[in-house]
Amino acid sequence: MRTIDNINDLNKSDFLSIFGNVFEKTESVALEAFESKPFKNLEDIVLKMLNIYENYEKNKILEILNAHPELAVAKKMTSESISEQASAKLNQCSNDEYEEFKRLNTDYKKKFGFPFIIAVKGKNKDEILNNFRNRIQNNFEIEFEEAKNQVKKIASLRLEGILK
Repeated sequence: MRTIDNINDLNKSDFLSIFGNVFEKTESVALEAFESKPFKNLEDIVLKMLNIYENYEKNKILEILNAHPELAVAKKMTSESISEQASAKLNQCSNDEYEEFKRLNTDYKKKFGFPFIIAVKGKNKDEILNNFRNRIQNNFEIEFEEAKNQVKKIASLRLEGILK
């Protein structure tokens, strides 16, 4: 378990190596959090990182959304995404499931301009596909907010994993 003293003692490079991918391929959140040290407690780290993300302008949020891989079909993923998608067995899709994910990913990205994002931890392929089928019907504003909230869930889960 990490202690607040251990984390406050980290140099920038070590801090970024631990927290730099909490928000998919986006070190800027961790960098801003690092600059706000010292942290009062472990919860303070979580709150600061989520608050930094929440206060980003829409174009920066879109950058973060676009840093996320497509579900079940992405060839290049971070170790975190590989682990998360494998936990939902997205790496074990049937041909039909794979083709549906491929089609949905294409249609969704064309409609919204960013990939479908869902916190997959604790979910199975059927739940994820059903979510995908439903959410693709949303308008941009609703889906942008939902994707933004899903990124927060993913980041919270990643932080929980780091800090426990």
